[in-house]
Amino acid sequence: MESQISALKKEVRGLFEDSKDTAEQMNLVDTVQHLGIGHHFEEQIANTLCNIQHKEFNSSSLHEVSLRFRLLREHGLWVSPGLYIIMNTQIFLILPSFLNIQNHNSKKTLIFRWWKDLYAEVALGFARNRIVQLYLWSYAVYYEQEYSCARIILAKLLAMITMMDDIYDTRATLEESEKLNEAIERWDESAVSILPEYLKKFYFRILRTFKEIQDMLPPDDQYKVSYAQKSFQILSNYSLRGAEWFHRNKIPTFEDKVEVSVMDSAGPFSCLALLVGMGDVASKEALEWALGCTGAVKACGEITRYLNDITALKHGNREQDAANCVECYIAEYHVTSEVAIANICQMIEDAWKTTNKALLEHGSLHPVVVRRIFNATASLTLMYGEKKDVFTFGNDLEGLLERLFFRPITI
Repeated sequence: MESQISALKKEVRGLFEDSKDTAEQMNLVDTVQHLGIGHHFEEQIANTLCNIQHKEFNSSSLHEVSLRFRLLREHGLWVSPGLYIIMNTQIFLILPSFLNIQNHNSKKTLIFRWWKDLYAEVALGFARNRIVQLYLWSYAVYYEQEYSCARIILAKLLAMITMMDDIYDTRATLEESEKLNEAIERWDESAVSILPEYLKKFYFRILRTFKEIQDMLPPDDQYKVSYAQKSFQILSNYSLRGAEWFHRNKIPTFEDKVEVSVMDSAGPFSCLALLVGMGDVASKEALEWALGCTGAVKACGEITRYLNDITALKHGNREQDAANCVECYIAEYHVTSEVAIANICQMIEDAWKTTNKALLEHGSLHPVVVRRIFNATASLTLMYGEKKDVFTFGNDLEGLLERLFFRPITI
């Protein structure tokens, strides 16, 4: 198997060396990336795109013009919108299924077993069982074998915040919500005494999970877990503010709702959590940036929240759900749902512009960090695209999951 893979890699490298025509080079890069094997040919792709950027380009083909624009922008290479401004370029997230990576299934089995044990232990039957979707989300952020540990860490952290979200949204009274937030702020086993009985095992499991993740990391990286803890506490605090509005039957202004719900959307937390297991590229500076929730991190939260709320309006809010962003917009501005959704969709477009700009202007941050934030945001279209919510209603994912994890393309 290994010798066959090496031979194929050599053959693909030969294709890069032999390609001279710009259109041929672009199609080769595009194909390699769509197959999900681009990480094996990063040097060849970088050199090819650099040549394409500086080479004179004249084409009347709409496909070639848009492909050049997309490839260069995806890799943080400046290209003027100029002729391409009319293009509504969409980046389709295509997860790798080219290589049947050995030991991938064992990693997947471990996270599913971990979740099964946790779900049984905490005994919160009302909480959503969404570990498959969460693992898929982490896989979309980084599918490369070198990030297998980071993928497990992210999936575990996402599982914990999903369960916490269900507690605040569907079960806890306001007093119980306040006690849970207080315990999370204290972050100590002694705080379990203030919690109702049904939340005690969950609280202990929060503390244990963060300790498990810390132990998974090399000594020099263990400090990163404290950033995830702080982000978890921030998320809990904003979730409590949302619970207060619900229990007091208050419909906040659209601005206030956005401020809170962007932070409790899990988008900002996910952006920080995905850095924890990434090694040296995820520096202290990157963690501080993610915790500050500006730029692409805030945009991820906005896109998460707006897509989720538009979808929720389509499916109908549950009885225990507070008014979402769309409903707050309707109530404040006295417009129809169609007008509210149209205006919020424009806000989504603006957030995408912020995300795309970050790929080009990432300052001193490692470009790999910004790329992973971008991947996390792009994967939202998989979960909430076309006003569908496959996170909550997962049947639409069955075919994709089968192809990715159980019937991959073998060499």
